[in-house]
Amino acid sequence: QMQLVESGGGLVQAGGSLRLSCAASGRTFSSYAMGWFRQAPGKEREFAAAIKSSGTVTHYADSVKGRFTISIDNAKNTVYLQMNSLTPEDPAVYYCAGSTGAYSLRSYNYSYWGQGTQVTVSS
Repeated sequence: QMQLVESGGGLVQAGGSLRLSCAASGRTFSSYAMGWFRQAPGKEREFAAAIKSSGTVTHYADSVKGRFTISIDNAKNTVYLQMNSLTPEDPAVYYCAGSTGAYSLRSYNYSYWGQGTQVTVSS
């Protein structure tokens, strides 16, 4: 089993920044890729960013490209999502996820999920 715990969410003004963290424990050696997904009220969960556990490859949703940066620190078993220039389109619960078998932008390829952290943007 691998356990994921997100932190770093909160309230920020439009144009501001937040850094989310995802601490992994358990069988972290089996992780092939990590991802960040988000879900706004009344909407389905959507992909935001992904990274291979090696840290060599990253992908971003078009909606966050150029503003968000995903990174991984394997020594600390932690994945980060740096979010800059936040807009009213970004508020959501952000979830960290782990994949043991594939590098993917699809939620169904991720078998381990955190409980989420709330991001709120004020105008």
